[in-house]
Amino acid sequence: MPKKLEISRRHLMMGAGIAATAFAAGGVHVRADENSAAPDLTGKSILITGCSSGFGRLGAEHYARLGAKVFATMRNLPRPEADELMALAASDDLDITVIEIDVTSDAQVEAGVAEALAAAGGAIDVLVNNAGIALSGPIEVQDIEATRLIFDTNVFGPQRMIRAVLPAMRAAGAGQVFNVTSQLGRLIVPGLAQYSPTKFALEALSEQLAYETVTQGIEVTIVQPGGYPTKIWENSVALAAALKARTPEELLAAYPQMTASMGVASGGGDTDPMDVPRAIAEIIAMPVGERPLRRPVHPVARPQEPINEVSAQQQLAMLGGSPYGPLVKAVLTR
Repeated sequence: MPKKLEISRRHLMMGAGIAATAFAAGGVHVRADENSAAPDLTGKSILITGCSSGFGRLGAEHYARLGAKVFATMRNLPRPEADELMALAASDDLDITVIEIDVTSDAQVEAGVAEALAAAGGAIDVLVNNAGIALSGPIEVQDIEATRLIFDTNVFGPQRMIRAVLPAMRAAGAGQVFNVTSQLGRLIVPGLAQYSPTKFALEALSEQLAYETVTQGIEVTIVQPGGYPTKIWENSVALAAALKARTPEELLAAYPQMTASMGVASGGGDTDPMDVPRAIAEIIAMPVGERPLRRPVHPVARPQEPINEVSAQQQLAMLGGSPYGPLVKAVLTR
């Protein structure tokens, strides 16, 4: 009988960003926009999902300080995070409007986007699909309730938002869509449940969308953060603990190391989450036609970069000479 591979609980409790660092090559990279002048976003209207914390909250303030008109959305209003952001906007004279949107709700997406469109004068310049959740545990342990929730949030949520904003962008002949995925949308760390599957799906959705809208003046950028200490990991603890509590003991026992860490805080590292808003602001300010399809963001660990390069090469090799060639080249040869 083959000897089982033994993996310690400590290894399995490493967060996605920490684990991914092992794949990084080379030395420390300069953080996004660290040594360049802050871009001017005056006149831009930006709609962001998931603004109660993390990249969304930081981005809402950052873009507003750069001159943008920001629509910061979050679910479950009223809540203290919304009050704090509105108080900051009032005290610092920032153009930030808080709107309630739960990206898993068709009705809230429709109503929230309509409110933002009306306030923006009929079109949103930039959509940042940032809202997302994470879970831990092996795939077999992910019941349909957990699987439906994470796909509804991480994949169907961006799709709802995209479908809501695209008609106005198309009518304006311009627009930008940012989808925040992860380096784990290209690589996989065992025991992180359906997180990578959802991010892989969002990567594919985003690239396909980019080809389909490039002739309409609408550009798409996939932002791939590495490990950052945002609240997604804290929030994942409660979700994983609830899943573990309703999972039969015999199934938990089939994956003892991976299930032992479910509901235990881990991940994120000590990196600066402002790297992501800085990178997005930099790309917003780029001229049309020069914005990249993908932007890995992390000061050290960017193991997805070779995969991104090979993927682009193979897309061009497969479709470059076909009727789809102009679309693919317009997106990938920037």
